[in-house]
Amino acid sequence: MKKKLILESGEVFHGEGFGAELETAGEVVFNTGMTGYQELISDPSYCGQIVCMTYPLIGNYGINRDDYESIEPAIKGLIVKEVCDLPSNFRTQMTLDELFKKKNLSGISGIDTRRLTRILRNYGVVKGKIVNDDTDENSVVSELKSTTFPTNQVEMVSTKTPYANPGRGFKVVLVDFGSKLGIIRELSQRNCDIIVVSQDTTAEEILLMDPDGIMLSNGPGDPEDNQHALEMIRGLLGKVPIFGICLGHQLIGLACGAKTFKLKFGHRGGNHPVLDLEKNKVAITSQNHGYAVDQESLKGTDLIETHIALNDRTNEGLKHKIHPCFSVQYHPEASPGPEDANYLFDDFIHLMEDFKNKKNQ
Repeated sequence: MKKKLILESGEVFHGEGFGAELETAGEVVFNTGMTGYQELISDPSYCGQIVCMTYPLIGNYGINRDDYESIEPAIKGLIVKEVCDLPSNFRTQMTLDELFKKKNLSGISGIDTRRLTRILRNYGVVKGKIVNDDTDENSVVSELKSTTFPTNQVEMVSTKTPYANPGRGFKVVLVDFGSKLGIIRELSQRNCDIIVVSQDTTAEEILLMDPDGIMLSNGPGDPEDNQHALEMIRGLLGKVPIFGICLGHQLIGLACGAKTFKLKFGHRGGNHPVLDLEKNKVAITSQNHGYAVDQESLKGTDLIETHIALNDRTNEGLKHKIHPCFSVQYHPEASPGPEDANYLFDDFIHLMEDFKNKKNQ
């Protein structure tokens, strides 16, 4: 099945299709992870995006039942140098091609992913489309240039109704902007009583649940497209401890008066070094974001920068000067990637303990 990838800038890559026989368009980004492709495919933060894997062989350990980060993938497509048809791993249940066929996803292999990655690094993320090999290229380029992709990705991937994941510890309300299952797993391992709510839940509705803490999840898209969430965060600040991850981090920044901006090609992979400015320690982190908090805009706010990315010195963490609220840009639930950063969930537990003790004094 011959396919080709066409970029809005006019570049064309010819290859072999895998998965479903359909054409798909989206924002083309790259991920530097050597493993974790199953978690990546099922990460809701990739909603609307076609992901290019920089590691050349993808699918070599297959697909298993345990490594999903969501039930239904939101990714638009996958670009790889070579897709493995005969995976070898004791947990393997199906191939990557089989998963894509079952989930009606389209992928392309056999293209020069190094060349594509250099284009994205030099020119930034671009719109692209995976099409049949006989499709007219000029018409696709014109179509991509005139296409405006949706800006309601968070609404698309967030849960529509609240649900519980019971525990006997602290009650945590997880606001689902496109949450990975890894966040629920880490909170559950700490025996938290979790209630997952939709992205448009108000502060008043959350406070009626009498939570001990609020978790603001990761999610896709531009944080400025979620103005309702800023009002919710402002209504919760100081009333209950808050921990934000990725999009949740950016929303805390915006809610407290900072600004965000779009990175040229984003941070995506399981190998990004981050410096904790307070502990003077480096963690190798898992990341997936195209926007960042503007460090200059932190001046005059009540936010303190706590972490920075060592690759480009952009902001990676914040905490509030007055209220029990902190956040990180990376993914401490660490799937895919190492587990250097999951201590932050313990910090969240301690923050809730301290807040409760002070409240009861």
